[in-house]
Amino acid sequence: LGGIVPDPEEIVNALKEKWSGVLFCLILGLAAWFLGNHFSVIGGPVFAILIGMLITVFWKDKGRLAKGIGFTSKYIQQTAVVLLGFGLNLNVILATGAQSLPIIFCTIATSLILAFAMSRILHTTGNTAVLVGVGSSICGGSAIAATAPVVEADENEVAQSISVIFLFNVIAAILFPVLGQLIGMDTTSGQAFGIFAGTAVNDTSSVTAAASTWDSIFNLGTQTLDKAVTVKLTRTLAIIPITLVLAYYTARKKQAAGDSEKSNFSLKKAFPMFILFFIIASVVTTLATGFGMNAAVLHPLKDLSKFFIVMAMGAIGLNSDIVKLVKTGGKPLLLGAVCWVGISCVSMLMQHVMGIW
Repeated sequence: LGGIVPDPEEIVNALKEKWSGVLFCLILGLAAWFLGNHFSVIGGPVFAILIGMLITVFWKDKGRLAKGIGFTSKYIQQTAVVLLGFGLNLNVILATGAQSLPIIFCTIATSLILAFAMSRILHTTGNTAVLVGVGSSICGGSAIAATAPVVEADENEVAQSISVIFLFNVIAAILFPVLGQLIGMDTTSGQAFGIFAGTAVNDTSSVTAAASTWDSIFNLGTQTLDKAVTVKLTRTLAIIPITLVLAYYTARKKQAAGDSEKSNFSLKKAFPMFILFFIIASVVTTLATGFGMNAAVLHPLKDLSKFFIVMAMGAIGLNSDIVKLVKTGGKPLLLGAVCWVGISCVSMLMQHVMGIW
């Protein structure tokens, strides 16, 4: 597998060597998971990063835990992305999400273009721009978790990007139901606001919060929530092509740094294998449910994926310098704000153009 994803024996050996650090991240993850379930607008991954960064303020030298923390931030993170694939039934997404595909395409393109342009204007690091761009346009923390190892982002860049996404998640969950009413979205159906929330809100937890609020206000049952979640899952599929393009670009960029290595370039080596396993997991889910298996059977894997992301974000927080993040946080926040506003405006514009509301 080109050294990108270890085989089972390697994982076992690594756990024996690094079990204390992994165990520490597990305990931190459980605490963050509990808090995230009680404060869903914030979510477990944000709690995990914040707790990890707070611990690091007072405990900088992790000693023998350091290797296990590093293992969690890399391999547990990649495993979480693979398991995320078990929550994607491609047939359902294609059948019910087709209406939103043009909007999704335009919002993703808008976010990535704006992120690139703002990174040049603000002179931010390329990795931060990429992570904020994909996190804003695809699926928040999950997209950042999938993209970070591909572009070889460091812990501070990941933590900063997650923090930016978190801020605009909270704002969206609170503001969007009010905004939807002000601009005259249909209150007798959850379709328009569901598409709006599903395409313009970053993270699943905040999509759920905004859509559920709309359903509650106008007594729509779960119409808005069902639509928003389906659109959100459709957006998640964009992880696949974007990470593949980024993997190719990153590999080429590294090759360009040394002419002697150009002849050794291999797409196979550049390919992020955990994304291949993510695709395989999605196909397995699609085939299994197509043959009559109850999708609820796979829910534990989806929950495990979410928990692994929380664990990995905790490990990233433990390796992050909160002082540095605060000092350098202004530009990423502005970058995230521009992406968020751009996505929201394009989502509303596209719905008007398509006659949805």
